[in-house]
Amino acid sequence: MKKMCRGGSHAMKSAHPRRKLKAVLAASLIATSATLTVACAPVVEERGYIFDAKDLKQVHPGDSREQIRQLLGTPSTVSTVRGEAWYYISSKFETYAFYAPEEVDRKVAAIYFDKSGVVDDVAYYGLEDGRVINFVDRKTPTRGKEMTVLEQLFSNIGRYNNAGASKPQPGN
Repeated sequence: MKKMCRGGSHAMKSAHPRRKLKAVLAASLIATSATLTVACAPVVEERGYIFDAKDLKQVHPGDSREQIRQLLGTPSTVSTVRGEAWYYISSKFETYAFYAPEEVDRKVAAIYFDKSGVVDDVAYYGLEDGRVINFVDRKTPTRGKEMTVLEQLFSNIGRYNNAGASKPQPGN
């Protein structure tokens, strides 16, 4: 018969689950760390006209609207300031986790035309050139009776007008 040391096979069995527990905890820690690291990385999204610097460098005073349309495509928006202006607008947004997207960069190429439809000036603007406009969230009160939902549902009960049924029909 073999002589077993104290704790014998029982000590060997209890060491194995501890190793499994340590391995599971280590894997959980690595997975959690990876998830948190990925959650901190922003999702970058570009919206609008995608600028190509070489195309924009080809725009010169004296070019026609048709030449600009063939070179850059349809503008993002058109204005009638100083004759007429075409705007090519691009914005870059970053979104972190579940937060609202934040605009981190904006490029605007403004091409101004004279009255004959020829490029008069070209200007470039960025995010720092923009102005923040705060919308007013006030409400305009309307005159009249404020009714509850139940009043609205039951207000027409008993108001049936039978006058339309007794009208004589043409030809009678």
